[in-house]
Amino acid sequence: MAKIVVNAVGEQCPIPVVKATRALREMTEPGTLEVHVDNEIAVQNLTRMAGGNHLPVRSEKLGEGEFVVTMEVAAPAGETPRREPELACVPDSRGDFLVAVDADVMGRGSDELGRTLMKGFLFAVSQLPRLPKTMLFYNGGARLTTEGSASLEDLRSMEAQGVEILTCGTCLNHYGLTERLAVGSVTNMYTIVEKLAGAGKVIKP
Repeated sequence: MAKIVVNAVGEQCPIPVVKATRALREMTEPGTLEVHVDNEIAVQNLTRMAGGNHLPVRSEKLGEGEFVVTMEVAAPAGETPRREPELACVPDSRGDFLVAVDADVMGRGSDELGRTLMKGFLFAVSQLPRLPKTMLFYNGGARLTTEGSASLEDLRSMEAQGVEILTCGTCLNHYGLTERLAVGSVTNMYTIVEKLAGAGKVIKP
């Protein structure tokens, strides 16, 4: 399996997409394409490019101004043209809405079913054409942003695309999960209230 690493740090749109497309065309065997960039807009554009080419993609924020987008290539492209996203240089794909999650299950009845529904809900949010500006996790929802959560990959992908992910610190402490936070940052009730009050629209699963 081949692994191609493209360094597009410091490059502005559409250069990261151009470099990634060129690298895909040059792949001679199945493998992964890993693109390093330094801004959320580049992550958004690369994610669109992968989707347009039906390539599984994941992205992650490694640090401040440090992101990696990984595409899984099942078959080499050769000389086949690769599609670029229709809107390659969109300023920002985040909308003016907030997602508030207060439990690690969705709905009432079966908790097992509820966990499956919540995982599906968060995945569906990650696939929206316009992502939320902020996601808040509190009470039982705090479990979703910690180690072992089945939704970490989706949440990390959204964080890498600029979505602000905040988890209630009091809630993490209550469940003994403070040291296990795996995505986003810790927040407090004052900030939660401010975010809810300032959101154009609030969605709760």
